[in-house]
Formats: sequence, C-alpha cells, structure tokens
Amino acid sequence: MEQRRIGRLGNPRSVVMFGAASLGKVTQEEADASISYALQQGVNHFDTAASYGDAELRMGPWMSKVRNDIFLATKTGERTKEKAKAQIHRSLELLKVDNIDLLQLHSVGTLDELDKCTEKGGALEAALEAKEEGIVKAIGITGHGHLAPATHLEALRRYSFDTVLLPLNYYLYSLPDYREAFDKLIEETGKQDVAVRVIKAIAKGPWAQEQERGYATWYEPFDNQQIIDACVQFVLSFPGVAGFATAGDVHLFPKIVDAAQRYGSMSDEEARRILSGISGYSSPFGAPTSIA
Repeated sequence: MEQRRIGRLGNPRSVVMFGAASLGKVTQEEADASISYALQQGVNHFDTAASYGDAELRMGPWMSKVRNDIFLATKTGERTKEKAKAQIHRSLELLKVDNIDLLQLHSVGTLDELDKCTEKGGALEAALEAKEEGIVKAIGITGHGHLAPATHLEALRRYSFDTVLLPLNYYLYSLPDYREAFDKLIEETGKQDVAVRVIKAIAKGPWAQEQERGYATWYEPFDNQQIIDACVQFVLSFPGVAGFATAGDVHLFPKIVDAAQRYGSMSDEEARRILSGISGYSSPFGAPTSIA
C-alpha cells in the first residue's frame, strides 16, 4: 500500500483513507470485520465524523488499541464554538481516545458556511481551543459540491488549515470551472504544504429516482473493478493528493483497496480512456453551479 505525506503534518500514511461513513448503519460485527481487514491490508489512515451515524461508536473498540499506529481524523458539522466544542468531546468519548490527529470543520462547501465557521464565536474557535488543549493535533476543513475548491481557497486565506478534503474524480475535473478552481487550490496548498485529501473518487453520479439502491451510499458508485482501478489511478495521479476516502459502503471497500494496491499498473492514459467512455457518468451533486 503506497503511503504519502499528509502535508506539513508529515508521517506518511496510506493513500487509502478508511471512509468511516461506511460504518454508520452496520452492526458491530460488520464494523469489526471491515476495520480488521483495513488494518491487515496496510490501511493506517482513518477518517470519520460525528454525523456518520454510529461510525464513531463502532470504531471505539478498536481505536484505543491501534491509536499509536494510525492517523485518526474526525469532523464537526457544528457552526458555533460551544456546540462544536461539545461535539469534539463527544467524539473523543465515542472513539475511546484522548486525542485525535485531525479535527475537520465539516461540509464547508460555500462561503456562507465558511463565514459561519470563521466568525467570532464560530466553530473554528472551538477547534483552536481544542488544539491548545492538546486533544486535537491539527485542524482541517472539508466540503462537498461544485464550490468546494473555491471555498477552500478562500478558507486558506483566512486561516492556515493543515488539510483540505474535497471532491475529485474524472468527471468533476472535466468541468472547466471546477478544474480551474481545483488547480488554483492545488497550487496554493503546494505553497503552504497543506495536505489535499479527496472524496467521491468512484462516484458515478446521483441515483436515478426509481433506481434500486444496491449500496449504502447517497450517490451511485462504480462497482466494476476495472473502472474502480481507473478512478483510483486518476485521483492518485495528482502529486498533491495525499489520499482518498473510500466509498461509504463496506462491501465496496475490498475492491477499492485492491485498486490502490495495484496503483501504477494502469497508465494514466488508459485510465482516462476508460473513464471518458462511460455512459451516464455525471456529477454526484447534480447540475454544476457557476463559480462566478
């Protein structure tokens, strides 16, 4: 399993981030099997959130045991200092740890949400206080939607976040506005040595209205191994990308790990050829929103 630096935080970790949204609605037995498999395959980069259902609860029996061997990140979706502070402490209790490597301000994909987090009495103050207390080692920001790259670029002007987490896949990068904003963000993160971690790598697009949902993901994922291989090849071909989160379904996890372990066996050109020929490939967020 390839490992990459998490920006200025150093300590290379697996390019596969265990996306713990997959544990939100599973039994403890299913969670145990998935976490055990991840560790056996060399995955030492775990990313969860307070809003992922029972994910933190399911991770708790494991995290205290492997704490020193993994990079552990969680998120708060609260926007005020007091509510975010309470949620951070609740996450530590559920995860059964004394500290986490990374606390992220969650789902900050628009300037309105960024304003809420960074205003006086906002969630950023709670994160900074937690860092001063030593229960949080680093602070990051995450975002969904087409405006995430531009929003995170502005976020880095307001505070030097240690990481950003945002969507990237072949289709999204083919959108001119998204590509331009993402490239500008990559340029700035490179200057500041900020880790770029990405989501939605294997998202095909929104579920059709009457479509049977075969996976516990809010978007339709790819499940063909060759296409997953191409998706992983594409996102990891960006030198500035430190890692990518796995899809929120435990049944897809082995296929994604398999693709990551074979990263480089497919050329970038072959990956683009496969992905460019897919019918029905679209943004999981619907019609693009103008960045202007």
